Amino acid sequence: MPSIRPPVSRRSGRSVLRVRGTVAAAVALTGVLAVIATACGTSEDGTSPNPGASATSQDRQDVSLPNFEERLKELGVDVDKWKNGEWRNWKRDDWLREAGDFINPVIEDLWKPERMKEAEEPQKSVPADVSGDQGVTDPEPQPVQAKGVRTPYHDNAAPVGKVFFDGPQGSMVCSATVVKDPANPGKSNLVWTAGHCVHAGKNGGWYRNIAFVPSFNDNGVPAEALKGTPREQVAPYGVYWANWASTSQQWISEGTETGGNGAPFDYAVLHVKPEKGSGGKSLEETVGAALSVEFNAPAVKNISSMGAWGYPAAPPYDGATMFSCVDRPGRFSLSSSQPTMYRVGCTMTGGASGGGWFANGTDGKPALVSNTSIGPRPARWLAGPHLGPEAKKMFDSVSRKFAGQ
Repeated sequence: MPSIRPPVSRRSGRSVLRVRGTVAAAVALTGVLAVIATACGTSEDGTSPNPGASATSQDRQDVSLPNFEERLKELGVDVDKWKNGEWRNWKRDDWLREAGDFINPVIEDLWKPERMKEAEEPQKSVPADVSGDQGVTDPEPQPVQAKGVRTPYHDNAAPVGKVFFDGPQGSMVCSATVVKDPANPGKSNLVWTAGHCVHAGKNGGWYRNIAFVPSFNDNGVPAEALKGTPREQVAPYGVYWANWASTSQQWISEGTETGGNGAPFDYAVLHVKPEKGSGGKSLEETVGAALSVEFNAPAVKNISSMGAWGYPAAPPYDGATMFSCVDRPGRFSLSSSQPTMYRVGCTMTGGASGGGWFANGTDGKPALVSNTSIGPRPARWLAGPHLGPEAKKMFDSVSRKFAGQ
């Protein structure tokens, strides 16, 4: 039965996304990411970038930051109690859901390596009776076996990382991508992921303790060894907390446990700040890479290859290492009244949700053109939304909110 590629929670045994593609296409796309990453992957003296290095620019991490503490007080919640565990209170009346209700105060050291290791992927399903007469749907692609990304990840897929967050079912994970911010060229603090990785849809609200870890587990240490791995290797650039999140209104109002009409609008953007000092450097400067978002990607017939990157966490994967799939995309439609989605063959499972899909944009340069949203169980293919006017409006609103900061 098809399933939405949700965050992963291994305790629930939920599944993850899959991707496929030709070897030549995979090599080409991987090469593109490697070029982007290594262009800024080391400093002039040949050393790896230091997230804590000093910078001449003023530290901007708190400028125009939403006052989460004041908002909690308005709701009758003691800030200290929230940080000491009150956030685990998921009473329906307290689960904020509207676009402007996002609350995510930093809880220092909450996301320790052992807690990251236990985070799982949230599983959702979509109707199994999707057929060719429901909008435009091409024949199901052949499965493409996901391939492990070469380590260190900061040299081969620097913009990619993991999102950690808490929901009523426990700690969960998704994948995400550092993207360029047109309002802050070269100094982006924006991260692209799936809507269902930040908001539960029409029957819930915003998830809590949302944080992004770029180049998670940079050296690809096996899952069983992560607990004893130093934090600087698990999170080589540190942990970045979302101080703002935005998803589509369609996902908020129509996203469901079975995908719903929100699936073609299953995308989100985070603005993040470091849990600990960054020396004034942005996420893009710290990581050394970011991808442009293409909101007018070529039609399927004009895309020879598209690749999906992420950290699948549902069996047979364990969420510790990064994988990718590359394939020629096809069209996939859940309903004739909804936008057609992209679809590629891929064996990645839950936890890969939200991971970026990369292809050459209209200008011929590599760009993020979609993100992992839904797929079947067992994993054979993945589908992701086409990023149209609604996605651009959402993205631009966050970019403008933090312009020049």
